[in-house]
Order: sequence, then C-alpha cells, then structure tokens
Amino acid sequence: MSRRMGGQEPTRPLGPYDPRAGTSRLDGPWPPQERQRPSRSRIGIALLVVALLVLTVMGVGGLAGWRLWPSLPNPFASRSVDRSPPVVLKAIEDLHVYKAASGNFQVLIDLEKDSRYLPSFVKGERTLFVAAGSVDAEVDFSGVGKGAIKVSEDRRSVSVTLPHARLTKARIDPDRSYVASRKRGLIDRLGSVLSDNPTSERELYQLATAKLGSAAAESGLVARAETNTRAMLVGMLRSLGFTNVTVTFQDPPT
Repeated sequence: MSRRMGGQEPTRPLGPYDPRAGTSRLDGPWPPQERQRPSRSRIGIALLVVALLVLTVMGVGGLAGWRLWPSLPNPFASRSVDRSPPVVLKAIEDLHVYKAASGNFQVLIDLEKDSRYLPSFVKGERTLFVAAGSVDAEVDFSGVGKGAIKVSEDRRSVSVTLPHARLTKARIDPDRSYVASRKRGLIDRLGSVLSDNPTSERELYQLATAKLGSAAAESGLVARAETNTRAMLVGMLRSLGFTNVTVTFQDPPT
C-alpha cells in the first residue's frame, strides 16, 4: 500500500494475452524505447544504388554524344520561313562605263544626341558605329562623240579624249559594319522598349555613306582610275598597230 500511495512507478497497460509466448503483446521495456537507426550496411547499399543510377545516366549521355543513341528533336525549337515574293525585274540598262578603280574604306561614326536641359543619363543617346564600304571610280564612254578619236593619215598615231573619271556612291557592306557601342538615357531606354523604330539605323548609314564618299574624293581614287584607263587604252590600241597613242581627260561640255 505504501508503494502505491508514494512515488510508485506507473504501470504499463497489458495488451491481449498471447498463449504461445505466455506474455502480452506489449511485453518489453517500459517506457517504450526509440526505434533503432538503420545499420551502416543499409546506408552503404543505398549509396551504391544512387551511384549506379548516376553512372547509368552519364553513360546514356555519352552514347548520345557519340551518335550511338537516338536523339529526339526539340518540339519547341524556332524555325525561319522565307515568305518573300518573287524578284521583280524593273529595268535592264546597258552599261557604257569602265570601272577603272575601286577603294575600300572604313569610318567610325560617333553620333551623340542630347537634351539641353537634361543630363545625358536621363535623356540622351550616343552611338559608335563602325562602317565599312567601297567606292568605285569609273569612266563614262557613252558620251564620247565622233571627234573624240583622231587618227593620223598614216594610221600610226591616235588621240583619244575622254571625260574625267567620276566616283560612284559609296556602298556600305552590312556584313562588315556594326554598332560598337550604344549608351542611352533612362527616357530613351524606356522609349525603345515601348516603341519599335525600324529606321533607327538609317541615320547612321546615311552619315557613313557621306563620310565614305568624302574620303574617296580625297584619296586620289579618280587619278588612279584615269591612269588605269589610259594604260588599258594604250595597250589595246597598240595591239591594233598604233605606235603613238595619246589619251586625254577633260571635263564634259556643259
């Protein structure tokens, strides 16, 4: 009685009686102990299985890289479809000019646009554009009249008068031209996101074309073209039996 009234340990409830063992199903230590942790052997087996799976995946990837494993196409891959209409022939012109020289040029366009009352990081744009193109120098033979070619009586001498060589319009090569740098203010960045301007590069190409033309005019390309034209005519006329050939360039009559 004293043990029951004092600090007696709590008794455990008994479960159903097991006649084969002679004890209840809840026989064992009281209070119940925690479950035992998995043994090291089980952990080792699990790690081995994971390693085998990783090696299998790597092996399949390697076979796919060696073209030994069939690869499925990406159903979400983008494609390009050319829906342009057929080319329309507008006109055919006979050429009567001789392209005597051609020059390749490169120019750096530094174009800056800013606002008078706002700083550049708020409103402004600066673009560095590297433009590459070519300019030809040609001689026009279509305006040569009958008096432009004079032959001596003994047919040993001939003189030819031609107009001065002229420069063609500069042609920008898009494959060799690119925007090297572009800095925009906050307002310009926001405007480029909200609106699409397909002609934003037009001003750069126009400036590049003008600068390449000016560079060609100062490069001596015209003089080189006239020298080449003279050499071509002298060689051709001498092959026809003329020993004295004179080629003169002058401005066309107005």
